[in-house]
Amino acid sequence: MHRRQSSATWLLLAHTGLVVYASLYPFWPWRWPPGMGWPWLFGLPWPARFWAFDVEANLLGYVPLGVLGFAAAMRSGWGLRWACAMGLLPGPLLSLLMETLQFFLPGRVPSLSDWVLNSAGSTLGALLGLVLHGLGGLQRWEDLRDHWFGASSAPALALLAIWPLALLYPTPLPFGLGQWLPWWRQTLLDALAGTPWALHWGDAVTVEHDLPPGLRALAIGLGLVAPVLLMITVARPGLRRLVLAGGAIGLGLLGTATATAMAFGPDHAWAWLSDATRPGVGLGVALCLLACLLPSRVAAALGLFVLCALVALISIAPGDPYLALNLQAWEHGRFVNFYGLTRWAAWTWPFVALVWLTARLVQNPR
Repeated sequence: MHRRQSSATWLLLAHTGLVVYASLYPFWPWRWPPGMGWPWLFGLPWPARFWAFDVEANLLGYVPLGVLGFAAAMRSGWGLRWACAMGLLPGPLLSLLMETLQFFLPGRVPSLSDWVLNSAGSTLGALLGLVLHGLGGLQRWEDLRDHWFGASSAPALALLAIWPLALLYPTPLPFGLGQWLPWWRQTLLDALAGTPWALHWGDAVTVEHDLPPGLRALAIGLGLVAPVLLMITVARPGLRRLVLAGGAIGLGLLGTATATAMAFGPDHAWAWLSDATRPGVGLGVALCLLACLLPSRVAAALGLFVLCALVALISIAPGDPYLALNLQAWEHGRFVNFYGLTRWAAWTWPFVALVWLTARLVQNPR
């Protein structure tokens, strides 16, 4: 394979961040292990008993690391030997580092069995990547990607893959990613309370009024069209854009329904699609279809405006009566919430997309 930018590289970095986050959460407090010296620091203990969930999570959680490491090296033109090394070595090394660092976190339990399972999962992933390469799967994926997307599309594809996962976190409105300002505001108020620098405008900012129906529909529509504009920036023109836009809309609807089902039960998966939200969804679908007609650089520029407007509207949008209870229950669902990682994905996705679209616009058009 010739050397090229690969979306597998960006997904590998994202998955590595996920592993680090899940391994070291809650990141505090750090302390030197009592009675442990340097020679014994890397002596991982063997657990007295095993839990089925831990076995499955430690084994399966490292399989993507091996697959993505192999695919990223192969599709970047490094050759088969380097691809095998990138599939086999990073997983065990990263796992050893994470398990060793867990000695310094009282809330985490380092374990030799975790390292063995992580290494086995990474090895299985590398073998899976090798099998896919032998069957021509990686080459066919590259041909398929070239058929649908243009050059330098890897970061955008990685962002588009993360978008449905970000939708799993409860939001004040459907597709309403980016509501981080109220959290930072409350965090700042709590941090400065009781100090000479305490802020006294809490009462003024906590009075929330529901968005008018028009602004609510606009916010929902912008949240749905934002990833489609990102996709159009790298998609090839023609009917392929309509197919991709339809797929993005479907993923957005399915992601929101999945989040609602996990919060309130499968019977209520589509309860979010109410009379109050249907106009916004309809507006979003219409905007997505119109966006397919835009040139790629116009879509990138419009995407910047849409994301800024979305963040502004979501930041002033109050939650529905069930949102606080939903969030409280969600925070305790560590497996689904990935120890708070879905929250950060929901908060930061629009801003990362803004950075990429800005970089795309300043590049010389090819």
